[in-house]
Amino acid sequence: MRTTGTVHRRRIRVGAIAVAAVTALTAGLLGVASAQAKSEPHAPPDHAVTAMEQVAAMQPGWNVGNTLDAFGGTGGETAWGNPLITEELLQTIKAEGYNSIRLPVAWDYEHTGPGPDYTIAPERMERVAQVVDWAIANDLQVLVNIHDQMFTKELPDDRENVLAKFNAMWTQIAERFKDYPSELSFESINEPQFPTDEANQDAHTATLNVAFHEVVRATGGKNADRLLVLPTWVTNSEQPHLDALKATIDELDDDMIAATVHFYGFYPFSVNVAGVTTYDEATQQDLENTFQRVNDTFVDNDIPVIVGEWGVLGYDYTRPGAPQSQQYGELLKLFEGIMYQAREQHLTLMLWDAGSYLNRHTLEWRDPHLYSYMDSGLTTRSGTASFDSIYLEKAGTIADESLTLNRNGLEFRGLWQGDTELAEGEDYTVEGDTLTLTAAALTRLSGDREHGVNSTIEARFSGGVPWRINVITYEAPQIADLTGTTEPVPWSQWEACNASCFAIPTEFNGDELSTMEAKYADGTNAGPHTWTAFKEFWWTYRPDYDAGTISLTPDFLNEVRDDEPVTLTFHFWGGGTIDYTITKTGTTVTGTNA
Repeated sequence: MRTTGTVHRRRIRVGAIAVAAVTALTAGLLGVASAQAKSEPHAPPDHAVTAMEQVAAMQPGWNVGNTLDAFGGTGGETAWGNPLITEELLQTIKAEGYNSIRLPVAWDYEHTGPGPDYTIAPERMERVAQVVDWAIANDLQVLVNIHDQMFTKELPDDRENVLAKFNAMWTQIAERFKDYPSELSFESINEPQFPTDEANQDAHTATLNVAFHEVVRATGGKNADRLLVLPTWVTNSEQPHLDALKATIDELDDDMIAATVHFYGFYPFSVNVAGVTTYDEATQQDLENTFQRVNDTFVDNDIPVIVGEWGVLGYDYTRPGAPQSQQYGELLKLFEGIMYQAREQHLTLMLWDAGSYLNRHTLEWRDPHLYSYMDSGLTTRSGTASFDSIYLEKAGTIADESLTLNRNGLEFRGLWQGDTELAEGEDYTVEGDTLTLTAAALTRLSGDREHGVNSTIEARFSGGVPWRINVITYEAPQIADLTGTTEPVPWSQWEACNASCFAIPTEFNGDELSTMEAKYADGTNAGPHTWTAFKEFWWTYRPDYDAGTISLTPDFLNEVRDDEPVTLTFHFWGGGTIDYTITKTGTTVTGTNA
């Protein structure tokens, strides 16, 4: 059993894993492979590593999401919009600095036959093997799982059959890969959940984890000491679930085990609901507390941790305009903070990417600037500021404007516009952490003062990514009256309807929408999320700056009571608000300026 003192560590023989781990440890970056480690030559395959070292060498990792885990329709691996996995894709990921991939796999559905054998289709097994082979050949560790947990949800009510299927599937997977090198590891199940018996959710999770461990180890070969990864209930990071997994790992008494949780940020910020629109103290504290709990429970007890998925929930490249629900600079602060806290707490991160970050068709980052925060964050912090924009009202007189610098342990080195350095004293001043741009500099930077971003400058620090600051000219937005309908539509038209079903004509005039409140006349909250007046971005309302609309979605309108006026208050980043009243009668919706 594991203790907090000296632990006997079973050692395994690997190649690149050992070199990356030793290099990271030498650099004092346990859990984070340094940039130098990425380019180190392979060591002979007689090097040995512990589970802690192997997981450290996985940093950073990348999920091949929504691909081999896709199901339904006739598209197979491409059913959810991504192209087939290619060796070129994995070569790109390696070249971009990643040292591991998580390969989510749907083995069930059309790929597994009926009981009692539950035979996995040979073509499915060989396709997974092909991707694993490509990854290992390109110096990437691979974490393979059972990603489809639908059938395991029935464990409380159909224990015998669920375990028979689960064990049969893992037996076949383990047998197929038993001779593979240690660069391949297994994860028991993705986000295990048991909606019919939530009172015993940790016990059911332990049942699956223990069964997985017994089945894989029993197949022998290199599976006898292959790294196995065990999740908490639904990969949750609250202390009771961490403690439950820790107890399971202690009982298994196996030193080649890692724990895994997922992290998508403080929920209100992650989806932009309840008025949490900035990387505020609660959002930051949630991150710090989560990673600290995970470290204290596992890492400090010699159990490595993989954050098997991370990102934010409100991020989808298919959205018109910006993909994120969060204000862009505030999102950058969260990503910068996640990278830093992972280094501090010795956690390995695996980005969940279902196509929103890396364009699988062009093999290019959709947002290179966002990627730069992830890449730089492996080794250093980046400085930020209280906001990434300075809004100048078009009709107003330009005055000095101040921001607060968040140095994050770095030295502030000045402001630049492109290759031109701004003059301290003339263009800006710094007193303590207060950065003030002068009226003269802002007048020059705002140019002809057209609506929108007039110029972008950057605050440079002694390390990390420069902090971009947009100088924006705006006028108060204008919203028009509208009468429309909210007709039910087929699922195939859902996205289109949400973008246009009740699309309020809006002149944004250079400003952007921050959040929306919805209240009935008596002051109670309207629409979904009845616990807050501030509704969820994109799910209930959607700005389209190019089209000049704010759309109210069927998900919002269907939760509005008939014939009861609702006051919507739109909050804008320029600081203004607009009240707008809607009334729904049957399928007819009328909107007027309040």
